Amino acid sequence: MAEYLPGDEPVRVSHGALDTLHALLGALPIAYFLLAFLIDVTYVRSTYFIWPIFSIWLIVAGLVAGGLAVLIGIFDWLASRRSTRARGSGWHMLLTLAALLLGLLNAFVHSRDGWTAVVPEGIILSGVTTLLLIVAAFLGVVTSRRAA
Repeated sequence: MAEYLPGDEPVRVSHGALDTLHALLGALPIAYFLLAFLIDVTYVRSTYFIWPIFSIWLIVAGLVAGGLAVLIGIFDWLASRRSTRARGSGWHMLLTLAALLLGLLNAFVHSRDGWTAVVPEGIILSGVTTLLLIVAAFLGVVTSRRAA
């Protein structure tokens, strides 16, 4: 059995309130877009008319939360751009902005009526947006851990 010595604990470095707020707000769009994708899948399987309405509300909530996360992330990046942790954040920013632009396109697609709001473009855009946000969040975590 391994013994733990006092110096063996992992060191956690806090980068301030902006970093914490950015991480908190950055998780919300992932949840909203993932739920919108799952609701799109549910609509395809059940064709109950209310599901696309739930989906568009979740997409809009994801766009609002993502916009706030990007705004806080820009402030955080400007505050720490001379440090080493700002160096690898390019892909994180690029993928997040691409995902939010796809999410905006997804909102326009979901504003159509009936079946064509979801199938096939809506469900594809929901899935791709969710995957891009998950990869962007992973890159953001890796970048902040590497610099800590």
